[in-house]
Formats: sequence, structure tokens, C-alpha cells
Amino acid sequence: MKPIFAALAVTVLTPALVLAEGAPRDQWGRAGILSSANKADLPPITLSSGMPLADAPWVLTSGTYYEFEIEGDGSAELALEGSEFFRAIWIDEIVVNDLEIRPLGLNSIEFDDAGIMEVGFVAIKPGQYVLRIPGSTGETQRLDITIE
Repeated sequence: MKPIFAALAVTVLTPALVLAEGAPRDQWGRAGILSSANKADLPPITLSSGMPLADAPWVLTSGTYYEFEIEGDGSAELALEGSEFFRAIWIDEIVVNDLEIRPLGLNSIEFDDAGIMEVGFVAIKPGQYVLRIPGSTGETQRLDITIE
């Protein structure tokens, strides 16, 4: 039985030793969901009185990292809600005026004045979701999102 453990140790440890003796850690790069190959930018969402939120629905892939901007033009005090969507993603960060926020979760956001918010997240749970302006009923006041 000991030769099996020795062979297993060599098989497992050799790649780690090669990496450790090779390039410095800062040159290893990022892997998985943090790699630049697994990142996509989404079209912005516009919060403006009487204007559509987005041009088209979003179709996302589970496990992919996404970034998008929400821009409020200050024409009205507007919010964006979508608790089901926010529970189906992992929010990495929200950036407002170069201030980074790393929340555990979200229910809604609101713009009292003009401004831009950047959101970075990983799509997790497949399904159909909606982001909408609270209390609105118009089709242009919502963004349909599919996570596949």
C-alpha cells in the first residue's frame, strides 16, 4: 500500500513544485471566474423619467463574471428593484464615485440625483429574472434577464 501513496504524492506534489519554482506568483495569472477570458461587459441601464431601461433583454451564462453601469440622469428620483435577480447572482462590488462597496446582498438601489454606479457580479442560478422601476407597469420600465 505504501508504494501507492508514494506514487500519489509524486503525482500531486510535482506540479505544485514546478509552479513554485517557476514564475513568481504575481505572474501565474487568474484562473476560473476571475480570469479575463471569463469576463463580459453588459450594456448600461439608464434610469431616466419616461425612457426605456435597456435596449434589449440580457442573456447571461452561469459562472461568468459581468460588469455593467447604471446611469441616472437626475430627471426624477428613480429606483431599480429585482430581489430575485440579486439573489441569483454573487455581487463582487458596486462602485460609486470611486468608492467600492462589497455587499452581501441587494434588494434595490435608488438614484436621488444624477450619477453613475458600476456593478460587478457573477451569474449563478439559472432562471428568468426582472429588474424594474418599482410601481411601474410599462414593458420599457423593466429589463428581462435570463441566466442559462
